[in-house]
Amino acid sequence: MHSDTKDTSDVTGSRWSPRPAPRLAHVILLAALICYLGITAINLLSQGPSTPELITGLVTLSAVFGLQLLHSRPGADRAAPWSKAATLGAQALLTYLPLAFFGILWGAMAGFLGGSLLLLLPPRAAWPLYGVTGLSLLIPGIIGGMSVVDLVYMCQSTLLTGLVVYGLSRLSSLVEEVYAARAEIARMAVAGERLRLARDLHDLLGYSISAIVLKSELLQRLIRAQHPRADQEVEEVLAISRQALSDVRRVARGYRDMSLVSEVSSAKSVLDAAEVEVEVVLAPAIEKINSQAGTALATVLREGVTNLLRHSKASHCNITAVVDDGTARLTIINDGVVENYHDPSPDSGNGLGNLKQRLDELGGRLITEREKEIPPACGGWFRLVAELPAQAVGRNSAEQSQKIGRINPNGAF
Repeated sequence: MHSDTKDTSDVTGSRWSPRPAPRLAHVILLAALICYLGITAINLLSQGPSTPELITGLVTLSAVFGLQLLHSRPGADRAAPWSKAATLGAQALLTYLPLAFFGILWGAMAGFLGGSLLLLLPPRAAWPLYGVTGLSLLIPGIIGGMSVVDLVYMCQSTLLTGLVVYGLSRLSSLVEEVYAARAEIARMAVAGERLRLARDLHDLLGYSISAIVLKSELLQRLIRAQHPRADQEVEEVLAISRQALSDVRRVARGYRDMSLVSEVSSAKSVLDAAEVEVEVVLAPAIEKINSQAGTALATVLREGVTNLLRHSKASHCNITAVVDDGTARLTIINDGVVENYHDPSPDSGNGLGNLKQRLDELGGRLITEREKEIPPACGGWFRLVAELPAQAVGRNSAEQSQKIGRINPNGAF
């Protein structure tokens, strides 16, 4: 738990002292209210009132000040209707009754009432009543024999006071709400980064680990009978293991660029070891797509081959990668789909969902189709198609991970 007196950092790395903005907003609001009340108090004193009149005026001003603080507090508009009616009624009485004793000198309090109406009532009712409040001061002004210019000035200053009270009160409430939401925003950012890391680990390591398991099983069968072949498979297992370790480090750093051509070669090696006949078609233009599109398609290829090994009994697989009218397309087709076959591992993952999300972020799409073969010589075919712009541009995950990584673990920015 962090101390209330300790500075923390926001997502941009800047420093701040705890809750300065809400405190400053409250101080500004309080200072504005005191200044308006002070002006009214000075106006009363300038008239040389008797002691009872002065005490009555100051007590009434204090009551108006307390009611205004009540109406300007955050969440005041969510109070019960009867509560708002009672406090607004009390403020209206304290606004208009003293006019009979103090005259137009008390007129500034009508601005407070107008601000309270805007703060507590729905806009359809609040704004007309706010206007009526400002115009209502024409009556004591006309009775007091004020000139037209003074009347206009009085109404305008009253309405301006109401806007200032309303604006500062709303600003204070909004700043309070924003600061209250900061911890939740930080938790959401951390949760999103955890989901990204889990997705990337699944996409990158699922293939490598499946290949290690497959080749290890093959080694068990070859170790006695074919030593040269066993040595080759051991070398490939070591290479895949090193690649898996490298993938983990890339995910941790946020850099995940992969080559589709290299992944096709690796996938063919794994499928050959699994005794799956592979046909590969790579258009020359596929090497010219940008790194984001290439990495996305390489990730799709890894997941597709992983699913083939874990969820089917394939004997044939076709891998095609082409570029058509600015769209890069990867197609993986395999047979061996078995109706009741499923991955026996406890957690089969959510690889296709991760791929759809990844491609959506780059403006692409993922298509999966399953076709039954009649007669069921191979159990049916499964087609996985990934399409996205050849020069896809998405969010920079590395920059986002660096920003999110600076979030305070206690939930503050």
